[in-house]
Amino acid sequence: MAVADNDGLVTIVIRGMPVPVYLRASEHGDELMREFALVAASGAGAGAGTRGDVEVPARLTAVVEEMRGRFAGFTLQPEAALADAAARGVDVVDLEYRLPPDAIQAAADLGDLLDEADEFCRTGDLLTLATPAEALAFRRWFLGEFARQAAGEPPLAWSDWNG
Repeated sequence: MAVADNDGLVTIVIRGMPVPVYLRASEHGDELMREFALVAASGAGAGAGTRGDVEVPARLTAVVEEMRGRFAGFTLQPEAALADAAARGVDVVDLEYRLPPDAIQAAADLGDLLDEADEFCRTGDLLTLATPAEALAFRRWFLGEFARQAAGEPPLAWSDWNG
């Protein structure tokens, strides 16, 4: 189990972040969020794609906004390092996240909700397709690193992960 430091934060190290893969996965994620925000705002899709009495697009956009609000200050440094690496054309970068312990569960919850969103994309009447295989593998590796390391396992680079 990951141990919080004196500041109450857990350190998660992302080794070997594949910058081009991250960029492709981000493009798809951005597309999905734009379309889901439109669907949620319009109230469209109230029948297809509902899980219980809560619509997937509305839930996903709400969770993403909540996570941005709660954890944005903790992700500024790694996001800046990643943006810098992308701007310089670097293929691989190591990142360090120092997060509150509840961010670990939030990452797992986000992964589950994104899997549900993919199912919505497969069955809904949307322009955005379900997450492509490479981006899905990347998402599972990246979000999985938070849970793995929180459980006390060492960082595992993308190049060593075989999902």
